Amino acid sequence: MSDTTAAPDMLSWTCPAPLRDGPRVVMGHGGGGALSAELIEQVVVPALAGPAPVPLTDSAVVELGGARLAFSTDTFVVRPLFFPGGSIGDLAVNGTVNDLAMSGARAAYLSCGLILEEGVPIDTVAKVSEALGAAARAAGVRVVTGDTKVVEAGHGDGVYVNTSGIGLVPDGVDPHPRRVVPGDVVLVSGAIGVHGVAILSERENLRFETDVESDCAALGGLVEAMLAVCPDLHALRDPTRGGLAASLNEIAAASGCGIAVQERAVPVPAPVAGACAMLGLDPMYVANEGKLVAFVPRDRADAVLAAMRAHPLGAEAAVVGEVVADHPGMVVARTGLGGTRVVDMPLGEQLPRIC
Repeated sequence: MSDTTAAPDMLSWTCPAPLRDGPRVVMGHGGGGALSAELIEQVVVPALAGPAPVPLTDSAVVELGGARLAFSTDTFVVRPLFFPGGSIGDLAVNGTVNDLAMSGARAAYLSCGLILEEGVPIDTVAKVSEALGAAARAAGVRVVTGDTKVVEAGHGDGVYVNTSGIGLVPDGVDPHPRRVVPGDVVLVSGAIGVHGVAILSERENLRFETDVESDCAALGGLVEAMLAVCPDLHALRDPTRGGLAASLNEIAAASGCGIAVQERAVPVPAPVAGACAMLGLDPMYVANEGKLVAFVPRDRADAVLAAMRAHPLGAEAAVVGEVVADHPGMVVARTGLGGTRVVDMPLGEQLPRIC
């Protein structure tokens, strides 16, 4: 790695592990880890719950007029708005499209809500809108409705974006954590940690020997290729906030199974590994925006892996582990030295404001 052009302001970083019994919201509550889960499960869900509990997945599958629809919403507050490999506009489309794809759905329509801070340049709004429109066209979805609000200067951060989406779920397709069973093979679609490091490098003016660009991409086409050879995918998840570690822990907890990961099998590109080593981060906890993790029946794993590698977004797909009956609800990593370590659910987020 090369010298930085300007030293990062370490004093401005937010502690990712605040006290869990505090009376106020902290940045860690938005990190996709244990604090986020506690806030949702203990505060939000009890107030919204109807007569039956709703599974807490990235998108809900509902029946309407005889069709199975996936429905999802997401809000994007990334800082900076533009970063190597993408922008908040790309994230706003791809993030929601990917949440729908993790339910096996083909995304069809999106809504878009813009929250603008007074004083933000109109040119910035135009660039975000252009990126959003280009990403929607690339993903094969249409933005059909929306809303715009403006808040006073000092009460926002330039531009926030909310997108909601709907898509059709094919018959016979039902990826869900409850379907994960011992013996399933765990696949990832490619190198992890790229998005989080790209955001950090731009935010803190860090420079590495090799430029790191976000992996932000719409995964609908990759999922369709996987479903074509195995409609019975047991579970899918896009490891965004909290990284691969958070997604694996969520699946383990929901399924009641254990997950064993081969640490050396997890694809971590050299620039990400170097950046994490320098900054004291674990790549397993760094966010992604164009990767997925799949839980596949063992007898279909080879076919699914081949289909993934034949797709541009899955060329570096790899088998990284398996589902086991041992240590239910827990994720462990087998290290290259032959030892074993527990991969815990992150408390907060190593890198806040990454999506």
